[in-house]
Amino acid sequence: MLLIAARRGDDWAWNDLYSDLIGPITGYLRSRGAVDADDVASEVFLQVARDLRRFEGDEPSFRSWVFVIAHRRLIDSRRSAQRRPALADENDRNWPGGDVEDEAMKKISQERVYQILAHLTEDQQEVLALRVVADLSLKETAQTMVKSIGAVKALQRRAVVNLKRLLEEGDVTL
Repeated sequence: MLLIAARRGDDWAWNDLYSDLIGPITGYLRSRGAVDADDVASEVFLQVARDLRRFEGDEPSFRSWVFVIAHRRLIDSRRSAQRRPALADENDRNWPGGDVEDEAMKKISQERVYQILAHLTEDQQEVLALRVVADLSLKETAQTMVKSIGAVKALQRRAVVNLKRLLEEGDVTL
């Protein structure tokens, strides 16, 4: 019903879809190192709006479809960033106001997570981002990654085992 209303262009339906997905989409993009996760998320929702009429399936399939779009926009964003010089980020400027300590702690903890995840393979990082950050089911993760559910389970298990081993051996610390 929500998808039908969104296809009709009902504002309430779009608001519900956006509200339900913006957090997980942005979190996924940030966890995968998107330079400007908010900008990429905007591109994702523009693509969703353009292609919604062609989508066929139920709401869980819709969620997976949106994450496939997010994954593709992330790849496009990375390719684009490689072709152009880096510009100063608005967040790096010395803007007045805000809680500098809080922002510094968020940045440190986010960087620490990236450092820890860097010890995993790209596919293992992707599985953890989709399963933990985006909160996708095994089936949705498999659809997004174009892998079997068994392959996703194996990647997730190896990722967790590798993280546990790294923590036990002291190669990484929290």
